[in-house]
Amino acid sequence: MFVEAVIQWGVCSILVLWVVGASLAEPLWLCPQRCQCRQEIMEVNCSRRQLTAVPEDLSADSKHLDLAHNYLKVLSRRQFSVLAQLQELDLSSNIISMIEVEAFQGLQNLRTLRIKNNRLKIIPVGIFSGLSSLRTLDISENEILVFLDYAFRELVNLQQLEVGENDLVFISHRAFSGLQNLQELNLDRCNLTSIPTEALSQLQGLTRMRLRRLNISVLPNNSFRRLHRLRNLTISHWPSLDTLASKSLIGLNLTSLTMSSCNLSAVPYASVRHLVFLRYLDLSYNPITTVHRNLLGDLFYLEEFHLAGGSLLTIEPGAFKGLAHLRLLNVSSNQLATLEEGALHSVGNLETLRLDRNPLACDCRLLWVVRRRLRLNFDTRQPSCSASDMAQPREFRDFTEAELQSLFTCRQPRILDRKPQEVRVEEGSTAFFHCMVDGDPLPSITWMTSQHTVLSSTGRVRVLANGTLVVRYTQVHDSGIYLCMASNAAGNDSLSVSLQVSSLPLNRTTPYSSVEVLTAPSSATATNTSTQVADTFPFDAKTLIIAMTMGFLSFLSSVIICFVFMFFWSQSRGQIKHTASINFVPRASKGGGSSGGGDNDAGRFTMKLI
Repeated sequence: MFVEAVIQWGVCSILVLWVVGASLAEPLWLCPQRCQCRQEIMEVNCSRRQLTAVPEDLSADSKHLDLAHNYLKVLSRRQFSVLAQLQELDLSSNIISMIEVEAFQGLQNLRTLRIKNNRLKIIPVGIFSGLSSLRTLDISENEILVFLDYAFRELVNLQQLEVGENDLVFISHRAFSGLQNLQELNLDRCNLTSIPTEALSQLQGLTRMRLRRLNISVLPNNSFRRLHRLRNLTISHWPSLDTLASKSLIGLNLTSLTMSSCNLSAVPYASVRHLVFLRYLDLSYNPITTVHRNLLGDLFYLEEFHLAGGSLLTIEPGAFKGLAHLRLLNVSSNQLATLEEGALHSVGNLETLRLDRNPLACDCRLLWVVRRRLRLNFDTRQPSCSASDMAQPREFRDFTEAELQSLFTCRQPRILDRKPQEVRVEEGSTAFFHCMVDGDPLPSITWMTSQHTVLSSTGRVRVLANGTLVVRYTQVHDSGIYLCMASNAAGNDSLSVSLQVSSLPLNRTTPYSSVEVLTAPSSATATNTSTQVADTFPFDAKTLIIAMTMGFLSFLSSVIICFVFMFFWSQSRGQIKHTASINFVPRASKGGGSSGGGDNDAGRFTMKLI
């Protein structure tokens, strides 16, 4: 028994000594009195402790230090030199206004540094000295005005830089020099008035860039040159941006482009057509009214297209032609009445369609969507439409198969007045052709020449809003056949008209305006035509009244100016007085020629003229 007791005592002593030795071998973990520490992950949390200085009794092997939401004002030189193992440092939401050069010297293992929401006004060259391993830097929400040359040159391994929400007005051309490994730059809400193209060209390894809430109105050519590796570009909330130069995005090989909440009135076809590897395009919340046909075909790999929250009225047939990989289309919250199947390259590839919050019409143009309502993903937001006999809009999922054939119908276009129209005029006249149509939905009217040239709403030969074709100041080569084509989803109808323009005789001058309209009889066998010629006065009454009024006002103003000039000239001369003295001496009598001189004075008088 005694031997066993001795053996047990010896074993216990050995175990105690081993445990004590092991504990003495571990370094002593120091945790500041006002902080919380987690030794297992080497974390020191001093957030919201009302600290005015960095604690001094920090363990040298700390890896995470949180000093956010305190009252630190200044970071001194080599402030953290004892923390050689530190990997993450958070100094956000303090009142730091100055960081001395080499303040972070010694933090050779630091990978994340946050100085967000402080009072920094400038980044002196050299304050990031020693941070050769830094991967993420956040200096957003400060009061920084400028980035000087080489401000970040020590951060050779930096990958993410957050500099948004500062008072930035200028970024020096070499401010980002040295950041050859930077992959993500977020530059939001500052006072820049133009893209810092020269500074950005230093970031040739950049893959993602976000530019939000800037007051820039024009994106000029070559705005992002040398950024060949950039894949994701976000431009949003630029309320003044209304112009993109055709080569503004040249040199980029983007896969994702967002230009939302700007002032673009049209899809920037010329600016994006070279982005052949683009997969994501977001043009939401722009005042875009139309997506034109056959202009997006170069974006062959596009998978998602967002045009939500805009002013879309029309998506033309063939608008998405060539987009063979398009699987998501978002045109919600617009003014669309319909979306025709012919607008898409292939409806079979489409997986998600957002049509909600549009004033959709229940007709045959939407029948293809309703029939796929069980297979298409509407992103939990069912589209709805209304017809004339509906009290309120109905969601697509509420329609039964029996209702589809009766509600979602269209009526083929029909030209109402099909009487042949022939117009014979002399050179310089104006000719009109009418094309009144009916159909459901309302057909679109297109006029074409005999050479199949589509006529527009501008120019000498133009199409009015009501579908009337007008040929002004007619010329001999305008003669020929013109075709009116009325089209809608149910079909089309056409009508041809004729124009004959005769040249003037050599002894006549071209009239100011003359209209000659000829309407052929309804009988197909008629050989003679009736002609109505209306030679109008060169000027209408309104033009004459305006001309006379302007002439009278010009004459009256000239007279008034003359009188005013004469008045001021006369005032400047003053009053002029004239005095004249006239002496009258009566002729002496014959008998009294030798009389005294007093008689002569009595006959003298003076007259004054004023």
